[in-house]
Amino acid sequence: MQKRKLNWFFLLILLIVGGFSYSAIQQQMHANEIVQEKKAAEVRLMTAQQLNNDLMQEKVNLEQSTCIEKIAREELGMVKPGEMPYISSAQK
Repeated sequence: MQKRKLNWFFLLILLIVGGFSYSAIQQQMHANEIVQEKKAAEVRLMTAQQLNNDLMQEKVNLEQSTCIEKIAREELGMVKPGEMPYISSAQK
């Protein structure tokens, strides 16, 4: 009879330890997923910050009259009053 009680006790302890081990492994896997998501979010944040900085610099540049004039001449083909536009043969 003593041996049978010892086996039930051992089985109970084994089940408890197994349950705790399973729970610990699941929590570690979840923590690893969170770390990976955090890294991905940090990369997206850095990319967005760089894009924001680039756009802010472009905004500052576009507020300068020399930049506005350059864009008007090169992209829109505009000229100042009294100027003759130059059209190269490559643009035809």
